[in-house]
Amino acid sequence: MLTSGRPRNAAATRESILQAATRRFSAEGYDDVGVRDIAADVGVDPALVVRYFGSKEELFAAVLDSCDGDEIMDGPRETFGARLAHDLVYGTNSCDEDLRRLQIMLRSISSSKAQEIVRREAERKFYGPFADWIGGKDASVRARLAAALMMGMEVNREVTGALRQTPEECKELERRLAAMLQAAIDD
Repeated sequence: MLTSGRPRNAAATRESILQAATRRFSAEGYDDVGVRDIAADVGVDPALVVRYFGSKEELFAAVLDSCDGDEIMDGPRETFGARLAHDLVYGTNSCDEDLRRLQIMLRSISSSKAQEIVRREAERKFYGPFADWIGGKDASVRARLAAALMMGMEVNREVTGALRQTPEECKELERRLAAMLQAAIDD
């Protein structure tokens, strides 16, 4: 039951719950977020959250499921390093979503319940498809290496507030990072 007097729209309500849960989990982590918190953010009864998602664990999995990372595989493999390095150095909008996904994982991984969900969903939604996209010998190893580079840059940006570099340093960082990322996925 909606408590805010809005007209009923199941799809919109479900999406609002999912977005509120994404914001909460990225800011606070799995153990510090409750179904009541998320319901209050949306203005719905907590029972409605359970009706749509079943449990906090299933809601958390749905949040991770909505963060698929497919955009890194958009485009030819030959330009992967250049595309991703540019996004990582200059912080394009797609990186904001990547950072939110990373925040959710980092802030929640200390929870034993969340840990299994994070691992399962990361493999299913990111590492598996990414390794398939890379293809060839040791694709899984190469996917993990590229992901480690990307995560490291995202964490660096989060910890420092931004990459505080001169334009020349940014250009050099982009060039070097592009080469490393491309080498990570190439056979």
